[in-house]
Amino acid sequence: MQQFLDTTLGGLVLGAVYAAFALALCLIWRSTRIVNFAQAAMAMVTTYIALSLINVDVPYWVAFLAAIAAGFMLGALVERLIIRPVEGKADLNAVILTLGLFMVLHGLTALVFGVQHRGFPAPVSTSAIEVGDSSIGITPFGILTIVIVALVMAGLVVLFRFTDLGLRMRASAFNGEVSRLLGVRVGRMLTLGWALAAAVGAVAGMLIAGGDLVNPAFMDPFVIYGFIAAVLGGLDSPIGSVIGGLILGLSLSYVTGYVGEHLAPLVALGILMLVLLVRPSGLFAAAAARRV
Repeated sequence: MQQFLDTTLGGLVLGAVYAAFALALCLIWRSTRIVNFAQAAMAMVTTYIALSLINVDVPYWVAFLAAIAAGFMLGALVERLIIRPVEGKADLNAVILTLGLFMVLHGLTALVFGVQHRGFPAPVSTSAIEVGDSSIGITPFGILTIVIVALVMAGLVVLFRFTDLGLRMRASAFNGEVSRLLGVRVGRMLTLGWALAAAVGAVAGMLIAGGDLVNPAFMDPFVIYGFIAAVLGGLDSPIGSVIGGLILGLSLSYVTGYVGEHLAPLVALGILMLVLLVRPSGLFAAAAARRV
């Protein structure tokens, strides 16, 4: 029973981490209809910026906010300088550019910061919580991760469902020409979408790095698992992205705890294939209306 509890709690924290990255993918998809495969590399860059500030005695939460601000500016620059020139062309062009950006950011980060592993601090304890004479499989930092992911999800739901800004961002992504005729500044909305997605990615990077070792490749596994979580819940659904992340995290935690860690990637692939076969748009994506 204790193992089941510890495995479940560990899976929830792992799922929250996947959900954080999936939310960034969801945001960029909802606001621009592009899957950004450079999201992890951009988050890695902002995490290194935060670590550089922490290493010169800047308080953790100030560095946390600085990483978010850096992510916001980096996202805006990427959209303006890299994605904007291929706007209106084949969607594959932008996807290929994000893959190229992924490699460029990796190389530049390795040149500037080196490839060695560095310790990244956490704002609260990363030791298991003690209850009486025993400990449970969750840490204060794990609880903080779940809370932050829940707040980010709630913020995105409010943005897209209840604000005029969110409506304009979605309209710009779905039909830029009509949106321009209606007075929407489509270029600004697309830039804002990239900026906000990169800011959310920066939050994910800080949560993933907390209390662990970082190097230029530390975010790479989350490209795969975060994408699977987003597809599982639905790329167009913030709530679905979080639930997809939790489902994936719990599934991989149970497999690792009871079967073996070596099977976790195979299980993740199986989950992705099953969802694509049964419901390609995701478990929580809105059904598209079709006139026949």
